Amino acid sequence: MSGMTDIHPDAVLASLLDKGGRSNRRTNLAKMHEVCRKQHASGSRDFSLPSIGRLAEAEGILKGRALYNAPSADYRTLIEAWAAYAGPAEPKPPKNLASHDYLMRIDDPAIRSIMQATIAERDKLKAQLNVLKAHTQVTVDRRPLGATVSAVPWGPPVAVLSLSAQLTPSEREALQKAVSASYLEERGLKEGSHGEIVNERGRTVFEVGFARAIRKVLG
Repeated sequence: MSGMTDIHPDAVLASLLDKGGRSNRRTNLAKMHEVCRKQHASGSRDFSLPSIGRLAEAEGILKGRALYNAPSADYRTLIEAWAAYAGPAEPKPPKNLASHDYLMRIDDPAIRSIMQATIAERDKLKAQLNVLKAHTQVTVDRRPLGATVSAVPWGPPVAVLSLSAQLTPSEREALQKAVSASYLEERGLKEGSHGEIVNERGRTVFEVGFARAIRKVLG
């Protein structure tokens, strides 16, 4: 098989080995050369770094990703020599909508053409949908109703829910009624000067600050 260049990879290997260096480097260069030789003998013209890297890693020469590192320049030079010798890789066949197996089973060319157009439109819409998904961000506010955001020096802002906001309408109404003058009077009670609740005899039923505390809770 004739190559695409007159410079044989064997000569490139020889020049790389002549540079000297550690014996381990020379051994691995020879092994990489053999990997490329086998790839060429198989009839393949794929000497891309990912492909040769996988083969080299399988042979235990080096990790495939190491080929991209600066110290691996000599390995890349050798691989490029083989790529030039073998010639450019065969182009991949163009993508054809008719490659769908079920389309190829349609004998009527008119119907097959309509199906191809339908599939093309579907694929276009799916691509547009994926773009929209990638650029859509949904923010869900899980803070309780009535909460306020408070900044703290030791961390991110936190949601603070006041006690009054936690009350249901019936609970709020019950507390408001409990400290109203009319409700207390109906039961022979009254509010003292310091928020305590006393009965008709002046005996304290609820301690000092009771009515004030409820009003604070109610906000």
